[in-house]
Amino acid sequence: MASSLQFILLSLLVFFYLSHAQTSSSNSKPKALVLPIYKDASTLQYLTHLNLGTPSLQTTLVVDLGGRHLWVDCSSGYHSSTYRPGHCGSASCSLAKAECGSICPSPAKPGCKNNTCTVLAKNSVFGGYLIPEVAIDTISPRSTDGSKAGSYVSIPNFIFALSSAFGGSFCRKFAICLPSNPKAKWCLVFGDSPYQFHPGYDTSKVVDVSSSFRYTKLVNYETTASPRLQGAQLPEYFVKITSILVNQKPVPINSTLLDFHKTGIGGSRITTVQPYTTLETSIYKSFVKVFDEQMLIVRKEDLDMSLLGFSVPDIYLVFGNRDVNWSITGANSIVEVSNDVVCLGFLDRGPNTGLTTTSIDVGAHQLQDNLLQFDVAASRLAFTSSLLLQEVECSNFKF
Repeated sequence: MASSLQFILLSLLVFFYLSHAQTSSSNSKPKALVLPIYKDASTLQYLTHLNLGTPSLQTTLVVDLGGRHLWVDCSSGYHSSTYRPGHCGSASCSLAKAECGSICPSPAKPGCKNNTCTVLAKNSVFGGYLIPEVAIDTISPRSTDGSKAGSYVSIPNFIFALSSAFGGSFCRKFAICLPSNPKAKWCLVFGDSPYQFHPGYDTSKVVDVSSSFRYTKLVNYETTASPRLQGAQLPEYFVKITSILVNQKPVPINSTLLDFHKTGIGGSRITTVQPYTTLETSIYKSFVKVFDEQMLIVRKEDLDMSLLGFSVPDIYLVFGNRDVNWSITGANSIVEVSNDVVCLGFLDRGPNTGLTTTSIDVGAHQLQDNLLQFDVAASRLAFTSSLLLQEVECSNFKF
């Protein structure tokens, strides 16, 4: 990771266990919480800051939609008076579905205590797995009214290695909007909130972008790919893409690649740790062929920049039937490598082999300046397509 990171961290951030959340200035419970998101230019990963422990220490975390656990490296330099380990047989270990048997050869400290339970955590940035202990501590995100960040919220007894449960009065939904500018930031919003942006040309103006939401189903994907995963719902966000269009021309795709299979192979998901959308090899070849054909129709003098990026053929990810699609314009399809070199921001990730391999991973570049709301309770994804159409962008939020 970049040297600017405070910890060699690596984490996921999806939901909080919020049954005891309250603002630091009152006893009222907020309806929504917010964390900033910014892009690390050297790694192309999206990061956030979260205040941990007592006294509160700002910690840098990677935002990973597809991870099961929130975890940090607390083996050195982690000092908090509210820290507690998750002891074997405790409610915390049960809730985290953790296993017992942690034995520490060195003196007890955070990340290394005897008689604590552990989980299997995936490092989705570098690959591989680790076995961290379950721990409990206080976290302090900020509240929001949907247009700006508010006061800090104290959440005691947050269970690390658990990030998929809501409590209290919070709605089981969250929204994410990835900024395209590495110098700017937007946020993760947890709970129910309006989504109001202030255009850069007039910060007194308010644009509520939720009116442009389109909806598709989040797929509850279960797999029998291995005994460990058999019958278990995968902790990621899957959608059913049925076709891809380039300038309304269909891309020839073997439809079985777009179906979800119990073997863990196929289908599509949304990911924040993949910098660009990746496609199974046969899909990629067909997609590039159709895109190249449509590019020949575009005159060179029309390839100028516009509000929506380079004037290249529009791409549509189609859900169900053709009346619900996600429009991808030049701002999200083209990557500017230098002043005179641009590339198509889609990659060939090889054929479907191994376990739990999706055919399409919609990556971070395609998500930039698009607002996505994940309504977990209703198994529904809401999305806007590019906010640039409404003359706002993800960074037009007041922190």
